[in-house]
Amino acid sequence: MDAGDCFRRRPINLKALKPASSARLQILLAASLWTVVGGCLAGFGSKWLIGARLPWLIPVAIVPGIAKAIFVLEKTAMKGVARIRERGDGRCIGGFLSVRSWLLVLLMIGGGRLLRAGWVPMSLLGFIYVAVGVALVVGSRKPWLSWYRYEPFSSDLP
Repeated sequence: MDAGDCFRRRPINLKALKPASSARLQILLAASLWTVVGGCLAGFGSKWLIGARLPWLIPVAIVPGIAKAIFVLEKTAMKGVARIRERGDGRCIGGFLSVRSWLLVLLMIGGGRLLRAGWVPMSLLGFIYVAVGVALVVGSRKPWLSWYRYEPFSSDLP
């Protein structure tokens, strides 16, 4: 090795820089995201309903939230789990959500900010936040079970 070798450009191995993770960790991240975001939404919505002196709307909002979780979000969550499992281990950690899902997350963040800007009464917004928050928390139970029961190349749930 001569002195010139130290100054030669070597190609950068981008794969070595990729934050790769196991499929099980990605399922954990997806379930955690749904649970934390859902808990925060339900908490803020409850706070707004209590502040508006409408605490009786909290259990009323829980009903459509549970229905949405059972009939819509559990299926969506399990599609995400199946996608993660199909991709396998060693994939980018941010890939626990698809690009389409990340775009939907950004759209929902922007929509939430617009709604909080005063276009909707806080009592209605509180109701929506509780319902969506409960739906996310309840809808995350199957990904949590999938993470807990995770075995490579086996089915997660009956």
